[in-house]
Amino acid sequence: MSGHGHDHPHPHVHGHEPLDPPRVEEVADGVFAYIQPDGTWYINNAGFIVADDGLVVIDTCATESRTRAFLEAARAVSDAPVRTVVNTHHHGDHTHGNYLTWPATIVAHENCRELILSSGIVHNPNVFGHRDWGDLVVAAPTLTFADHVDLWAGDTKVELHYIGGAAHTTNDVVAWLPAQGVLYTGDLVFNGGMPFVVMGSVSGALASLDRLRSFGASTVVPGHGPVCGPEVFDGLADYYRFVQASAAAAHASGTSALDAARQLDLGAFGELTDSERIVGNLHRALYELNGGAPGGPMDIRAAIMDMVAYNGGQPLRCVV
Repeated sequence: MSGHGHDHPHPHVHGHEPLDPPRVEEVADGVFAYIQPDGTWYINNAGFIVADDGLVVIDTCATESRTRAFLEAARAVSDAPVRTVVNTHHHGDHTHGNYLTWPATIVAHENCRELILSSGIVHNPNVFGHRDWGDLVVAAPTLTFADHVDLWAGDTKVELHYIGGAAHTTNDVVAWLPAQGVLYTGDLVFNGGMPFVVMGSVSGALASLDRLRSFGASTVVPGHGPVCGPEVFDGLADYYRFVQASAAAAHASGTSALDAARQLDLGAFGELTDSERIVGNLHRALYELNGGAPGGPMDIRAAIMDMVAYNGGQPLRCVV
């Protein structure tokens, strides 16, 4: 494997905290990860697979400028057109830039299309502050599937698999390259950041790890954070079990998600970025303990505002 230095030259700055520029990493022959430090709110990873007649792109980015930088980085590797875009799920950090790939076919799970169309482009300054998102346009998937579909980038087979149930969201898809042993997981994997399952399921996210392990990947491209190996799954499993145990204790004592989070010793999990996500995850776990179905409709806004409260009433750190 080799690294390619096609970096976007303009680091984004929050106060006196400059971020490292995005980087392109070749994780297998003709297979690339686009890694955006520092992987916190709205700063996602993407990827692309190169063939002579066109590129398969995995996800776009949260803002117009970040997506343009990503597509420029891909063009620095290959001037072949973008033919197909995969959305691993509906969240805006992975889909807001879809429109900049037109007329490419955008492929995703059928629930992803529905949620992109129903959600539109919404940014809550009370949660994330005022940011320069650019001139974004909704671009929903144009090809959807229920379980799996295979794409080809030249001779490279790209298998898209619905993870099988609610996990990070209700529409999580992985891109598996069996010949290369590379698995693009979307936000089923956060590497170095706290997972966020308020729109999915804690139990489902834990179950998804068995499915992720079953691919036998040697290289994992997470939705946020550095490229890693399958060992990342073990830490995620530990985290979800911690959330479940913490929620069970809160449920037994009648403690709210916010109060339970404030009382928790996060231990090693406190080293993860975006630690306020513990509140949202506890909301989802308590919802399930109260009989709610995985991925079922709960008060997402209340959970997010409790995260802001946990953060001292300040907007969540978003340096996009």
